[in-house]
Amino acid sequence: MRASRLLSLLLLLQSRGRMTAPELAAELEVSVRTIYRDVESLGAAGVPVYADRGPAGGYQLVDGYRTRLTGLTTDEAETLFLAGVPGPAAELGLGAALAAAELKLRAALPPELGERAARIRQRFHLDAPGWFRLAEPVPHLAALSDAVWQGRLVNARYRRWKAPREVTRTLAPLGVVLKAGRWYLVAARDGEPFAYRVGNVLDVEILDEGFERPPGFDLATFWQEWTTQFEEKVYRGEAVVRMTPDGLARMPHIFPPAMSRGAAARAGEPDETGWLRTVVPIESVRHGLTELLKLGADVEVLAPAPLRAAFARTARELSTLYDEETLYDKEDETMSLPEDMGAHNAQLIEQFRANGGTSPTGGPMLLLTTTGARTGQPRTTPMMFIPGDEHLMVIASNAGAPKTPDCYHNLVADPAVTVEVDGDTYRANAVVPRGTERDRLFAGVVDKYPFFADHQAKAGRTLPVVVLVRSD
Repeated sequence: MRASRLLSLLLLLQSRGRMTAPELAAELEVSVRTIYRDVESLGAAGVPVYADRGPAGGYQLVDGYRTRLTGLTTDEAETLFLAGVPGPAAELGLGAALAAAELKLRAALPPELGERAARIRQRFHLDAPGWFRLAEPVPHLAALSDAVWQGRLVNARYRRWKAPREVTRTLAPLGVVLKAGRWYLVAARDGEPFAYRVGNVLDVEILDEGFERPPGFDLATFWQEWTTQFEEKVYRGEAVVRMTPDGLARMPHIFPPAMSRGAAARAGEPDETGWLRTVVPIESVRHGLTELLKLGADVEVLAPAPLRAAFARTARELSTLYDEETLYDKEDETMSLPEDMGAHNAQLIEQFRANGGTSPTGGPMLLLTTTGARTGQPRTTPMMFIPGDEHLMVIASNAGAPKTPDCYHNLVADPAVTVEVDGDTYRANAVVPRGTERDRLFAGVVDKYPFFADHQAKAGRTLPVVVLVRSD
């Protein structure tokens, strides 16, 4: 253990130059007295290390001295190959450099270490993005990372969620962060650091002007503090609920961590009915409805009143939707649709728009406008959507009917569509995943909404999944 520490101390002095005893002690996580003893041991072993006294003093090696004690242990060699992340490196424009570095490293290692290190790549794989996410284009990531390295200002045109949607900012790039498969730029604006989604950067111009990094700025520390504050700000509301202990136990598996942790922390003891009372952090009434519906009949919303009313409306609508007398033919148990689907949809569309662009039932509903494949005329269809991290998804279920809905044939012929949801209207490209990617996405949808599996079984066809990728 001490031999390893002596080698680490020697390599620190070689790579960083003069360092004080407290600095060395902090790096090696030992006491200053231990550093004194270790430096004496290095000197006794013939290493030319000396001390400069005074405020600017410290330990350093004689100019020109280089140690050759840089060999890798087996564990160190194997760990280096875990650091190779081809996908993110390629997005940064460093894919070729990473591959070349790995080849050189393998060539320099003894045969036994080279074979052991190669086995790491064969047995361990890092897949950074979260589930049910399409790859996010980041065409300006390489330019932004180059500006970070060079310490130069950039003019960035950026798309944000609030109006005005597109803004141009002069930024001082401080670093880039890969979080759950998504790239973020940490940059200072007017002296204050902020985080920007790289996928929302529309254009970048690297300026000739440089900038000074904020004194004491640490990227990892900033990111930890920013993400903590972001999570706290997102959940601005609370829902007072009654739920079963089983519902509370399922929350960590199907809810965001902040919601499940908050509910667990404030949960009371079960009452005489076996139910408990707790408070769940929510972003909004809409968000609380979407999330808490995952628990089905295992939760009752007590407050706020708008959220409870939204649950009541959704329950009434579901009761009507799944009433066997109106939905099923008792003879063959096949699902039927309203006799006049056009009138039914027209009524939903009118209620949706009169309600400010939200579902009259409070459920996850959007209006999808496609171009008629035969007529070339706009066709608007109300559909349930599945909220994702980046893009909304819809299922061409047609309520479990054998016939694929017309809107699906329209968007296959012309993927350019218009989406109306949550009071917002935007253009999107309808992407239809195929094969294993479709199966993976559909499995995630069924995990949230199991009735889609019933729809697929009743329809006797593979239900298409459609991802609505925002394009404006």
